[in-house]
Formats: sequence, C-alpha cells, structure tokens
Amino acid sequence: MRLVLIAMLAVVACVSLYAVRRELVEGNPASPVKVVIYGDLQCADCLKFRLLLDQKLLPKYGSRVAFVHRDFPLGKHDWARPAAIAARWVEEQDPELAIVFRREIMSEQDHITAATLKPWLVEFAVRNDLEPKGIVASLTDRRFEAMVDQDYQGGIARGIAQTPTVIVGGQKLVETILYDDVARALDVELGH
Repeated sequence: MRLVLIAMLAVVACVSLYAVRRELVEGNPASPVKVVIYGDLQCADCLKFRLLLDQKLLPKYGSRVAFVHRDFPLGKHDWARPAAIAARWVEEQDPELAIVFRREIMSEQDHITAATLKPWLVEFAVRNDLEPKGIVASLTDRRFEAMVDQDYQGGIARGIAQTPTVIVGGQKLVETILYDDVARALDVELGH
C-alpha cells in the first residue's frame, strides 16, 4: 500500500512538472503593468479582440505593458482545445511564431472544423519550417495538455466563464471589449 501511494505521488509530481507555466507575452514582458487575456482560438469575439490588440493596443501600449495570454478553450467549441494544445507546441519551438500561429488560426476560424484542424496544422508547420509530425503529435502530448488545463483551471478559479476576458489591474472586461475601456484601465494602471 505504501509503495502504491509513493508511486501515485511521483506521478502527480511528474505531471505537475510538465505543466510549468510559461508566459506567452506580447509587449514588454518586464513591465509591472500586466493585461491578462483569457482567450479561445475558436471564439469570434476573441478574434475581434486580437485585431484590437494588433491595431491599437500594442502600437500604443506595447512598450509599457505586458499582454499575457492564457488559454481558455470553451467546451462549446469543438477544435479550440486541440488548437490551444498545438499552440503550446508552436510556442515551445518559437515564441514569436506562437503569436503568428494564434493570429492565423483565429483569422481562419470560419474555415476550420474539427475535421480540418489537423490538415491546417500540417500546412502551418510546412509554411513555417516546423516539423509537421511534431505539431500533430502535440495534440496528444500530456505536457501541452497540462499547460492548457492549468490556464483553464486558473481561469475558473478567477471566475472566468466567457471569452475573451481581459483583466487590467483588478478590472475584468468580458466578451465585447472596447478600445476606450481597455485604454482607460491601462492609463489608470500606468498612472496617467
């Protein structure tokens, strides 16, 4: 019995080590001002926020703010979780390419289905000089699954239920997020 308990604890410890949090950050990773973004790669509102981030927030605040990405794949989206898992693999290969991956898969969300996700991933890998077999194999890699699950459980613990949810200071902005609301919250955090 004692050996079984020790073995179980060792397995739990190993899985926890696999899920070491790595931050995918855009902007200034050293900034004390952080915007935490809980997103779903299959979410239309998350795509709208992605565009807002690229077109307005990063150009204005990118040098002064850390925009931290968290995966929060919603159960209603059939390919969001596998896409988030693959995104973690891409991030491990090249963190800058991970941002490109997120932009591209979100912009293609109207054309991707659960059945076409793997071919899309392979095509992305080929286009970006990544190993196609590696990106497909990542979908069943427990280490990447654990990273996504860690983000998701962390979001649940913070009361996250919808995407995108953007946290600036203590303020949560949910689903339909307007530039003025984010800018106002950021200006307060930056002391303006």
